[in-house]
Amino acid sequence: MANLDSVLACLDLNLERSLGRLTDLLKIPSISTDPAYAADCRRAAEYLVGDLDAIGFDASLRETPGHPMVVAHHDGPDGAPHVLFYGHYDVQPVDPVELWETAPFEPVVKDGPDGTKRIVARGSADDKGQLMTFIEACRAYKAETGGLPCKVTIFLEGEEESGSPSLTPFLDANRDELSADVALVCDTNMWDRETPAISTGLRGLVGEEIVLTAANQDLHSGYFGGAAQNPIRVLARILADIHDADGRVTVPGFYDGVQDIPDEVRAIWDGLDFSAEEFLGSVGLSVPAGETGRSVLEQVWARPTAEFNGISGGYTGKGFKTVIASQAMVKVSFRLVAGQDPDKIRAAFRAFVEARLPADCSVEYHPHGGSPAIQLPFDSPWLGKARAALSNEWPKPAVMIGMGGSIPVVGEFKARLGMESLLIGFGLGDDRIHSPNEKYEMSSFHKGQRSWARVLAALGAGD
Repeated sequence: MANLDSVLACLDLNLERSLGRLTDLLKIPSISTDPAYAADCRRAAEYLVGDLDAIGFDASLRETPGHPMVVAHHDGPDGAPHVLFYGHYDVQPVDPVELWETAPFEPVVKDGPDGTKRIVARGSADDKGQLMTFIEACRAYKAETGGLPCKVTIFLEGEEESGSPSLTPFLDANRDELSADVALVCDTNMWDRETPAISTGLRGLVGEEIVLTAANQDLHSGYFGGAAQNPIRVLARILADIHDADGRVTVPGFYDGVQDIPDEVRAIWDGLDFSAEEFLGSVGLSVPAGETGRSVLEQVWARPTAEFNGISGGYTGKGFKTVIASQAMVKVSFRLVAGQDPDKIRAAFRAFVEARLPADCSVEYHPHGGSPAIQLPFDSPWLGKARAALSNEWPKPAVMIGMGGSIPVVGEFKARLGMESLLIGFGLGDDRIHSPNEKYEMSSFHKGQRSWARVLAALGAGD
């Protein structure tokens, strides 16, 4: 504990210096999706390599067909666990630039409406401020103790905001070097300003586009109406069959392998300061439409879904055209939870459709990706240690939350490197990531550093 206390004191004493280093990184316009900024992406990677090298990491810039990766290694005590920290140095474009109150790559510290300080710049929250919290924790450990409590590999990507085209080939080519006991991902949010969070689950995804065809041409509805098969009507009936009156998906086998969340976790979620009325009311809705008997948080974090994302057929222009379309199309997405197999879900859905096809109708399928859900075991020792460490830093105990969406790199770490991931981030829901006037709270930056110092100490402490 004495070493940790000195590390925390070091972080407090050097906060302004750490802010200066973050400012230097934020000034680099590392927009990965625009080729005009390729040199700036490389400059950001080189900056990080130099900074990590100065701390004492064995750091290097690794070439890819796109923007370079940053990989850095530091030894830990004998027998200590090996952690892989992931972040990304690339940022989103700044458009519309006219809506920025200050220049997006000229970082400033401003007062928020409540008097709190915030760092305003593109990339401040997503993800430069976040990744620098971990690097600063390592810097303080090195300054105070001469080492780190764990063996640490830092892996920073430069294409996260543009689809990560180089990621999977790089992981495959460097599997042995990047494999560790557990991955630490800092690209997520806290529950609120006083409550840290560990995201324990990410839903998977199956995307499917289907096209139903009946006649070989569009038909006059007066001449053929009543006699000709109408694919829009067929499609509507199929889609209506997918959910029952209680909001459950009726595709056979859909819930195979799906487990309820533990009572302990349900109690934590029920105790969160969350209002279903406010959540839905913010988008003009009022009544939860998911599975009956499930809370809204459970519906969006821990239950699988089937949603219709686009539908078309026939004449959709202005005015009116009395036509029976020859084709109808729908795009369907399934959000998956742990225990569901994307391939089996896709096959079951196709069988569901074909069982409902009448004579004179055929169907084509166009798949749009498929990935399994990720679930960190609720009894994971990594989770317990990290949760306790975070709870010691923040005013309120850390909570375990879910995420309705997906973070592809977490799935890749699991599938390709065999690693679980702890998703610990210090962003807030109002940080305006991807939008003008992106900001990162100074409390997130400062206490994020202290949090990582505590987490590293906890993970390195052994059983």
